[in-house]
Amino acid sequence: MYKRYLILIFIAFMVPIDSEAQCAMCRAVLESGGNDGVAEGINNGIVYLMAIPYILVAGLFYFVYRKLRN
Repeated sequence: MYKRYLILIFIAFMVPIDSEAQCAMCRAVLESGGNDGVAEGINNGIVYLMAIPYILVAGLFYFVYRKLRN
């Protein structure tokens, strides 16, 4: 069972993440400016802000699962 989870996690990390996580207003303002470096930085910041809550909730579920399993 442990091997299955390990393989699933490995596959999840191997999938390329090519997301365009910007709201319409942010995208319009940044694309009209012409500075692609700033637009990419804002896009990466939005993705990181989105990922943190998911990581925290996944960690919480993992610890609850371990407690209930023991």
